[in-house]
Amino acid sequence: MQAILALEDGRIFRGEGYGAQGECRGEVVFNTSLTGYQEIFTDPSYAGQIVVLTNPQIGNYGTNAADNEAAKPYIEGLVTREFSPISSNWRSQQVADEYLERWRVPVISEIDTRALVRHLRSNGVMRGVISTIESDPDVLIATARSIRKMDGTDLAGVVTTRDRYEWQNDGPDPLRADEEPAIASPDLHVVAYDYGIKKNILRMLHAEGCRVTVVPAQTSAEDVLALKPDGVFLSNGPGDPEPVTYAQENIRRLAGRAPIFGICLGHQLIGLALGGKTYKLKFGHHGGNHPVKCMENGKVEITCHNHNFAVDPGSLNPSEVDLTHIDLNDNTLEGLRHRNLPLFSVQYHPEASPGPHDSHYLFRDFRKMMEEWKG
Repeated sequence: MQAILALEDGRIFRGEGYGAQGECRGEVVFNTSLTGYQEIFTDPSYAGQIVVLTNPQIGNYGTNAADNEAAKPYIEGLVTREFSPISSNWRSQQVADEYLERWRVPVISEIDTRALVRHLRSNGVMRGVISTIESDPDVLIATARSIRKMDGTDLAGVVTTRDRYEWQNDGPDPLRADEEPAIASPDLHVVAYDYGIKKNILRMLHAEGCRVTVVPAQTSAEDVLALKPDGVFLSNGPGDPEPVTYAQENIRRLAGRAPIFGICLGHQLIGLALGGKTYKLKFGHHGGNHPVKCMENGKVEITCHNHNFAVDPGSLNPSEVDLTHIDLNDNTLEGLRHRNLPLFSVQYHPEASPGPHDSHYLFRDFRKMMEEWKG
């Protein structure tokens, strides 16, 4: 099966098609992780995006239900250097090719992903189309240029759960034996806003002794407080944080009335709720090898990132907000904490564990904050 990737600036890549036959559209971004492709497939933060994986060999350990971060893949399409039609791993339940075909995700492989990534790094992320059914490049380029831009698009309201639910732990707690053991019985109640939440975040909260109620993104602050939470969690998610005004307003109404912890999109929404501004990065941060410095103790964490937008640190009031974490690659803001209110957030993903345990302390900090608030 032949496939074409067309970018909005006219650049064309021809390769072999895998996964689903057809066509997909989205913003083309690249991820530098060496492993964890299934977690990338199923991360709701990738909604609206075609993902280029820089690791050259993808699919060789197959897929399995335990590695899903959501019930289905959220990537629009996949770009790889080599895509394996077979799997070799004792945990594999289905080859990646069949898995993506089942969920109608097109794949283009056997292209020069190094050239593509260099192009995106130089020119910035751009809209693109993968097609196995259209062979005219001019048609595909025109289609790419017609795709709605990510800027100004609220996707949190698209991927969120429709109904409130109680999280039921679906596997072993992620804390390993060489760390503090998971708390046996949940004694704190966390209400988690689902802007595109990942399962492992819920597992980590459970491991810290939290009973978790997941609510839709548009749930009002008053309805959340009626659930009598010991803390409120703001999840990761896709799209531009600026148009998600309903979330920003809810955060303002919740601030000071319950401890709040935000990750990724949740961090950006907190920045906006506190009067800050966000901006779009040239090619985003996507990968599991980003060094982040904790300003409090000087330690450097190896972290997992997946975001196209960032909070402008200069837009925050320094008398109210401490800047807690900084990305050592480009000095973007990676964490903040309110000086007077029980509220903090990080841009990166502490649950993804590339460190592997560098950032787990954030969940313990959230628990400690809730215990102190509870009295």
